[in-house]
Amino acid sequence: MVFLWGEDRLCSITTNDNVGLGRHQLFDRQETEKRIRSALIHWLPETKNRQIASGNRNRFCRKFHFGRCNLLPTVTESEKNEKNRATEIDNVNTSIDEEGEDIVAEALGDFGWWQAGVCLCLSLLKLPVAWHQLSIVFLAPPVGHFHCINEDLNSTIDLTHLNGSHGLNNQCMYNSTSKDGQTSTLIPCTKWKYDHSIFEETIITEWNLVCNRSQLANVAQTTFMLGILLGNVLFGVFADRFGRKKPLLLAILLQIITGIGAAFVPWFEAFIVLRFILAFATGGTMMTSFVICMEIVGGWWRTAAPVLYHLPFSIGHSSLSAFSYEFRNWRHFQLAISLPSILFLSYWWLVPESPRWLLAVGHHKETEKLLDSAAKTNGRTWNKAAMAKLQNKDCLQLTNHSIKSNNAENTSNESTKKQTKTKKQGGNLLDLVRTPNLRRKTLVMNFNWLVCGLGFFGVAQYMGRLGGDIFINVAISGAMETPGTLICIFAMSYLGRRNTLLTSQLVGGLSCLLIMLVPKDMGWLQVVLSSLGLIGMSSAFPTSYLYTAELFPTVIRNAAVGAASMCARIGSMTAPFITTLDSVSEYIPPLILGIFPLVAGLLALMLPETLNERLPDTLQEGEDFGKKKPKKTEP
Repeated sequence: MVFLWGEDRLCSITTNDNVGLGRHQLFDRQETEKRIRSALIHWLPETKNRQIASGNRNRFCRKFHFGRCNLLPTVTESEKNEKNRATEIDNVNTSIDEEGEDIVAEALGDFGWWQAGVCLCLSLLKLPVAWHQLSIVFLAPPVGHFHCINEDLNSTIDLTHLNGSHGLNNQCMYNSTSKDGQTSTLIPCTKWKYDHSIFEETIITEWNLVCNRSQLANVAQTTFMLGILLGNVLFGVFADRFGRKKPLLLAILLQIITGIGAAFVPWFEAFIVLRFILAFATGGTMMTSFVICMEIVGGWWRTAAPVLYHLPFSIGHSSLSAFSYEFRNWRHFQLAISLPSILFLSYWWLVPESPRWLLAVGHHKETEKLLDSAAKTNGRTWNKAAMAKLQNKDCLQLTNHSIKSNNAENTSNESTKKQTKTKKQGGNLLDLVRTPNLRRKTLVMNFNWLVCGLGFFGVAQYMGRLGGDIFINVAISGAMETPGTLICIFAMSYLGRRNTLLTSQLVGGLSCLLIMLVPKDMGWLQVVLSSLGLIGMSSAFPTSYLYTAELFPTVIRNAAVGAASMCARIGSMTAPFITTLDSVSEYIPPLILGIFPLVAGLLALMLPETLNERLPDTLQEGEDFGKKKPKKTEP
């Protein structure tokens, strides 16, 4: 007998017996349970007059796509052998659990040509991520010299000496003289004339984002970072429900449409909306592609993959200068960085679904076919017997649980104990701050993540505002990310996670503080120091990710990383406002970008080292991890 569970409330039951279930029929939940009961009574007479536990009912109508399992007809033995059958089922389930966890690693190995090809394809998605995340540097570059148009005289007035004067608080005005010439009134400017010697048109010059509208460009970037945050969260949910591949392709398609559309919108408000959706899609490509990479590699590559995966980001950062140098109009520039994403639609054929997700939802035939092809590419052979056993796992568990859970007198107390044990083992966001040691780790790491987001995107955008050639400055800043990323791989292995994070934050902070001491005529030195700061921040970011995952226990690890990632997005959303404070004082941006990393690095000294340490699993282990053990006193 074969059960096929389908979408939501429908189940398909196929039999070759005479218990009246029918062949290839679809039923609702109530009818399904009735017919499952008939089948169990036929195959397992001892289950008569017993209720099917709700967890076992749901197993047949789970929201999965057509999994398959075979209920083996080995239950027609006499009453004498019932206990042996239940024991046999328990043993099979245990062995399948152990093999099921490693079945992908057994077929693929830790890393091979197949994983290299898939990870390479997915890492290329970091190119448009960098293009769109940092495009604000060229979409809204510093305006430079501009003039207010005096509509009364049809002439221009240099506003560089009027900004902030007469107590106007950054409002740009001009004097309007009465017809008799005896009185004059300060009138807000409504039209400006800009210097187009470097850029033909930017979003600032097209939509007059100056004077009292000067912060709107920062709002556009902050909104974009908010979209990245929401995309990470929601596409993570989509990836768990619908698989990794389909949400990835949906995000790519949405990225193409909104990226191209943003190049043609005539209104600034529509531009912000499309950029927000574009960021939402970009966050989706980041999340789903990263998950696929992590699910197909093993061993040492689990540490190296998250770092190497981000290398194309630095290439994309540097190449922004080439795009902007060639396309000086912001609309052409936006179109140029959006069109290459069309090539990624080929990933429908090039990138496979995650084999681990396919296993998790019961798509065993697809998994077997995928692993066969991948193992062949890697030159490996694998034992398919584990897959055959895995296909019977769910139905065997159903039979076992039906036998064990239907005796109300014996199982009610046991069920209560299991629920209590599960609650004790589980965790939630509140557990991050419930106990002193975990609370300290949470606060310190969340602050470090916030500083990473603020520092990395803050320094990257600040370099576009330094003196000298903006194209060279941005190209250098992107190139400096690669050494920082590579250095952290070896530093984490030899110096440890804590020392690497401390050193990275100190390098980033001190470099930014030293910028304040550099004379204005030594712009090249400012660029060098900013580049060193970017090296530090690009090293601190991946270190924080791995360090956070190792600091917190298994039951709250995802919650810890998720909360920390949100803090990083908050930091990146504030970065545009920090960098534009140079209009108030040129010392404010490097001061803020310097002090925060120093504080974050020093706070890291409060954390324990995790290199070569056994990672905690339970909340108690997480609380005890890193505590100083009291010295034993000799009697």
